Amino acid sequence: MGAAKATRMTYLTLPRSNLGSEHICCAFSDKKCADGYALKKRWLAEAFDHGYVFRRLDERAKVFIEYGPAESAWAPVSAPGRLMIGCFWVSGRYKGQGHGKALLQEAIADARRQGKAGLVTVVGTKKFHFMSDTRWLLGQGFTVVDSISSGFSLLAMDVADSGTPPSFSDSVRSGECQEKNGLVAYYSDRCPYGEFHVRESLAETAAKRDLPLTVVKLETMEQAQAAPTPATIFSLFRDGRFVTTDIGVCLDGRFDKIAG
Repeated sequence: MGAAKATRMTYLTLPRSNLGSEHICCAFSDKKCADGYALKKRWLAEAFDHGYVFRRLDERAKVFIEYGPAESAWAPVSAPGRLMIGCFWVSGRYKGQGHGKALLQEAIADARRQGKAGLVTVVGTKKFHFMSDTRWLLGQGFTVVDSISSGFSLLAMDVADSGTPPSFSDSVRSGECQEKNGLVAYYSDRCPYGEFHVRESLAETAAKRDLPLTVVKLETMEQAQAAPTPATIFSLFRDGRFVTTDIGVCLDGRFDKIAG
């Protein structure tokens, strides 16, 4: 996310009351994903009832952070008494202006105000698509507290007595899903791109290659917390094994390069 520089940009915390009139950074100009955009706003409205926070730059840009109580996070992780970071992005020309550090500092301050032990987030052990920058977070004071063979790591930052270390749930330990034949895509309304690209793009891509496709939409927090992948925004499995978090794999022109 780049080195910090002085900035006077304003950050907004979106309230449930006027969510309909505010943009949520991703896919706001993508007409194909209009349904997914509306579904993400609906998901946010429900998540706000559980203490979820969406904070973004007051610009038409992809500069934002999402987080909430780990107990109600849509991820198979045990991290009681912490805030879990979901999406966290600073993109394009806004990199290198200190936005990442500013947004992270607000989340840390929120954790302290709420009496939390700290923050936790899921990343790729090496950088995964559609996930936060692992090296950058480690440079901000996060440490690796758990890792699994499919290439995910769990990072944590303590701001108080940490108690029991956070950990991944047993459902993700094998790096496999139950269905062992063909493609299996897990996704949720946490990302506005998912509904169109999984239901339309990936369906066409799989059919063109005569590959069986099973789509599993995670509709509830309980389903997400029991998923076989820590990346509940989007994960693709092939013949039972985890392949990628990159939703670009749904596209015909990128599938073979990513999925093999």
